[in-house]
Amino acid sequence: MDSTALMTDHYELTMVQAAMSSGTAFRHSVFELFARRLPEGRRYGVVAGTGRLLDAVEAFRFDPAAIDFLLRHKVVDDTLAQWLANYKFSGSMYGYPDGELYFPGSPLLIVEGSFAEAVVLETVALSIYNYDCAVASAASRMTLMAGSRPCIEMGSRRTNEHAAMAAARAAYIAGFSATSNLAAGQAYGVPTTGTAAHSFTLLHDTEEEAFAAQLQTLGENTTLLVDTYDIEEAVRTGVRLTEGELGAIRLDSGDLSELATQVRALLDELGATKTRIIVTSDLDEFQIAALRAAPVDGYGVGTSLVTGSGAPTCAMVYKLVARAQSDREDAELIPVAKASMNKASIGGRKFALRRLNARGKATTEVVGIGTPPEGDHNDRPLLATLIDHGQIVGRESLDAARERHTAAVAELPMDARKMSRGEPVIETIMLDESGKPADNPYAKRA
Repeated sequence: MDSTALMTDHYELTMVQAAMSSGTAFRHSVFELFARRLPEGRRYGVVAGTGRLLDAVEAFRFDPAAIDFLLRHKVVDDTLAQWLANYKFSGSMYGYPDGELYFPGSPLLIVEGSFAEAVVLETVALSIYNYDCAVASAASRMTLMAGSRPCIEMGSRRTNEHAAMAAARAAYIAGFSATSNLAAGQAYGVPTTGTAAHSFTLLHDTEEEAFAAQLQTLGENTTLLVDTYDIEEAVRTGVRLTEGELGAIRLDSGDLSELATQVRALLDELGATKTRIIVTSDLDEFQIAALRAAPVDGYGVGTSLVTGSGAPTCAMVYKLVARAQSDREDAELIPVAKASMNKASIGGRKFALRRLNARGKATTEVVGIGTPPEGDHNDRPLLATLIDHGQIVGRESLDAARERHTAAVAELPMDARKMSRGEPVIETIMLDESGKPADNPYAKRA
């Protein structure tokens, strides 16, 4: 992976330079990444990007070219440049792993180390989590509505090339079965799929010639795109060429529910009872929900998915929540917090639990300061160790993240499945250092 060190904001480095000048740069500090609220109307959020962050931290190195750029443009002085040239994160990170759910105030990522080495990671962390969680949250709603029918990520051409890979990974975590993006397949192991576009049909003199070429190359289990010209004629041609053994057809325009019903009846009439119907065409979770009663076997989703289905960012922030009073190793950590109007934060190093009832259903997100209570068996711990004193220990497979997402969604009350606007499906409660309920600035005010 290429260096991620300059994927940061200018002021991260000017802060470190000024902190070096004041003698505070290397004070032990705790930063926290969280969202004050969910996007309007969402019932829960999905964590994606944890694994990508670990890759980014590992690649966060200031090579000679980066140092030269910073010096030539007077972003840093010689002292800071020397420190940056040897930068390697040596602190610890704790966080919600990929696939977990989150709610307002959930401490998705806790970064502990010196102020200097932790603050420079702010921008890259936020850029990963804000986008990946937005896509995963949208994808989760889509797969909930799709049920057992597979969803395919097809949004590469609707976003930039780097975001396309991240979106494919995030969607897969949240239950999508495959992606059209080959780079995501190579980098992350997401299964890839794809057949042909309208241009392939238009390339040939007749639709039959195009279908015959595709079938000869890809076999009878391929998916034929049937709405370039006349849908009924295309379906009949595909069934005839495969003697009723055609794998699938794809509909990409029109009233998908009505067309799917008509095509299903035609396929059955022609004896192609096993031929599946895949639908595409700017789908979102609401359209997928509307198609649940239609004879549809799978969905291809693009634009809405890679743009977070109306919520392209999660508005997450990265805040200093505790810092030492001096550079001494045994210096006491003191809580610090913003008091800004509508942007307040809660100081102190956090723990996070999901409270479950006797039926194993989530009732509350519990976020507290200090250490979690012991012996409370109905509270599921949410924070995992990701980096331990500079050593990455939290890497895991995407299959593990997918399984976690499935299990976490299954814990939610039924209201989580509602597509109507509403509040988070469970409440977040804040506990102070004594374990007593504290004021929660992230709770929605009337």
